Amino acid sequence: MIDAMKKTSPSHSVLIVDDNPHSRESLCDAVSMIGYQTASCGSGREALERLAKQSFDVVVTDLQMPGMDGLQLVREVRAKHEKTQLVMVTAHGSIHTAVDAMRFGALDYLEKPVQVESLESAIQRAIESTSRGDRATAIPPGGDSDSVVMIGDSSAMQTLRQRIALVAPTDETILITGESGTGKELVARSIHQASRRRAQAMISLNCPVLSAHLMESELFGHERGAFTSADHARIGRFELADKGTILLDEITEIDLPLQAKLLRVLQEKRFEKVGSSATVEADVRVLATSNRDLLAEVAAGRFRQDLYYRLNVVPIELPPLRSRTEDIPVLVDYFLNAAVVRVGREMLTVADSAMELLQSHPWPGNVRELENIITRAALLTIGHDLTPEQIRPWLSENNQESISLQSTGNVSVVGMRLEDMERQLIEQTLEHYEGHREKTATALGISVRTLSNKLRSYGLAPRARTFAHV
Repeated sequence: MIDAMKKTSPSHSVLIVDDNPHSRESLCDAVSMIGYQTASCGSGREALERLAKQSFDVVVTDLQMPGMDGLQLVREVRAKHEKTQLVMVTAHGSIHTAVDAMRFGALDYLEKPVQVESLESAIQRAIESTSRGDRATAIPPGGDSDSVVMIGDSSAMQTLRQRIALVAPTDETILITGESGTGKELVARSIHQASRRRAQAMISLNCPVLSAHLMESELFGHERGAFTSADHARIGRFELADKGTILLDEITEIDLPLQAKLLRVLQEKRFEKVGSSATVEADVRVLATSNRDLLAEVAAGRFRQDLYYRLNVVPIELPPLRSRTEDIPVLVDYFLNAAVVRVGREMLTVADSAMELLQSHPWPGNVRELENIITRAALLTIGHDLTPEQIRPWLSENNQESISLQSTGNVSVVGMRLEDMERQLIEQTLEHYEGHREKTATALGISVRTLSNKLRSYGLAPRARTFAHV
């Protein structure tokens, strides 16, 4: 298994921006050790020039730099490079700086000295956000937000827009449910941008990527010395979102003990940081998403009933793509126009028979799957016409991959402990993909971070975790 993991090749790229050569080199070494392609720049201007010539998945930038500082760089990158995620690194952490970094479009921030585990987690979250089709919430100066585009004129989409228009101006908690890929975060951003809090930050937390221990710290913050690796105090997401909105993505992944603390925050708007007895108040609107049946989770004892009712004040359920196939032509047109501009090619014509094929597909991955297929078509189609013959193998490939994974192995599971069965499934899937973590996580329906945590608990991820000089 360890040998299989060593076969993983870097498939994502990270640009490090820091004017301090020693810090820049240390960050580059750490990111390379984690397994990503790495490049570096000594200034914000140099970074923008590099990004104009080469795309990067993630930019990790220092805050304090001469000339263009990190906040200015974040704003420039967010405006010009939509799919590039940003992580801020600073030795001058404060609520003001952290909120500004996230308001201008940074996905996360880290305080120096940086822990390798924290850096890995931040980069993985950034890459996973991009793979899910997420976009950072960037609020330009003056508080005006770019409008979120919601595509489709079906009755389901019209009803959804009406519901958003009704609930967005309020401060009520909203629970957004729907299958993976239906656009739950897009709806959350639409609600935030139509609310009275739109000039403030919307802070997101992707719950599945964090362990229970890290989750509490991410939500509420911690004091220095609160636990072994707490080398400095950290601001939690609720404090960052004060006067704004917090999005708890896939909230069912929060463990039961932490659910009780979350319930208190929703009821009283106050909490304590890890390692502190001082109460912090936060005026935060809460949006939550889930791709699970929460009532079933409550019945199974995995989710608190009182928290469910507190979250489910205003429910919004997103329809799967297969139930609004009349929206597929306009979605195809939108994604195709965007894709041909990105890849720099002439527009494609979609044959009627190809569109019929797209409308007959069940779309288990919903809108995200459709976008991926159209992007692939823009990249690989030779000529000017997109035909069923070109699309059909890709649709079949997606279905066959799911079927093949479900049928691998002839292991008797009778009497096997659940955790042992889970480990065996993870190991077999990882071997199937020759150690490729991203493919493995996608096939298992979990995040790369969750997969990494599982592997680490099995003793299969022996890496150094800190570097002291950054």
